[in-house]
Amino acid sequence: MTLKNKLHEIIYEADTKAGKAFDVVLFFLIVSSVVLVMLESVPSIDAQYHKQLNIAEWVITLFFSIEYILRIGVVKRPWKYIVSFYGIIDFLSILPKYISLIIGGAQGLAVLRAIRLLRVFRVLKLTRFIGESRYLLLALRKSRPKIMVFLFTVFLLCIILGSVMYLIEGEKGGFTSIPRSVYWCIVTMTTVGYGDIAPITPLGQAFASVIMILGYGIIAVPTGIIGVEIAQAKKVETNTQSCKHCLESYHLDDAKHCHQCGKILNNE
Repeated sequence: MTLKNKLHEIIYEADTKAGKAFDVVLFFLIVSSVVLVMLESVPSIDAQYHKQLNIAEWVITLFFSIEYILRIGVVKRPWKYIVSFYGIIDFLSILPKYISLIIGGAQGLAVLRAIRLLRVFRVLKLTRFIGESRYLLLALRKSRPKIMVFLFTVFLLCIILGSVMYLIEGEKGGFTSIPRSVYWCIVTMTTVGYGDIAPITPLGQAFASVIMILGYGIIAVPTGIIGVEIAQAKKVETNTQSCKHCLESYHLDDAKHCHQCGKILNNE
C-alpha cells in the first residue's frame, strides 16, 4: 500500500488501529477547541489566561489545517471533498483564527469555531458507536423524502388550522392576521406554548384543545419513520471503508467496488 493510500485509510476510515487512534485524537481536539471557545467568552477567565488560551487555540488550528490539507491531498477528486458538507465545516472551523491575523478586532468570529462540534459526527465511527452511528445516518438519509412530505403536510395543516382560528377569534384574541394565527398554530401544535397569544372564546379554546391533542400524535410520526428505517439498516452489515473517488463511506464487508461510483476500493 502506498503512503497516499495509507493516509487515506487512516484519515477517512476507522477499521484499523491507526484510523481509530487518529479519530480519538481528532475527537479530543474538537472537544478541547469548543471548551476553549466557551472559556474565552467568560471575561474573568479570558483576562487572566488569554495568552495560554490563544496559544492552545493556535496549536489546535494548525493541527486542523494540516488535517484539512491532507484530506484534500489523499482523495482522487479534491474538489468533491472541498464542497462537501464536512469539507465546508472543516474550512469554516479554521478560517476565523487566520482572519484574526489580518483583520484587527475579528475575535468576534471566534464563536464560529464552535462549529467544529459538528465534526464530532464524523468521529462517531469509533468503537461501540461504529454501528449505531452508521445505522442512524443511513436511516436519516433513507427517511428524508418521507419526512419532507410529512413536514410539508404539517405546514399546510398549520395554515388551514391557523386560518380557521383567525376566523374564530379575530383581533380581540390577539389573532390580528392569518400569518400570526399560523404562528400560534405552529407553537401550539409543537407543544411549545409561549403564551403570547391565547384564545379567549369558548369555541376558540375548544378548537385549540383539538390542535393540542393533534400535536401529540404528529410528533410521534417522524420517530416511527426513522425507527423503521433503523430496523431495516441493521439488517445490512457494513464497514467504514471510504472511496477515494467519490468519498462514499460504509460499504459492505465483502465489497470490492464502491456502490456509488463503481471504482475499486482502497483495499483491493
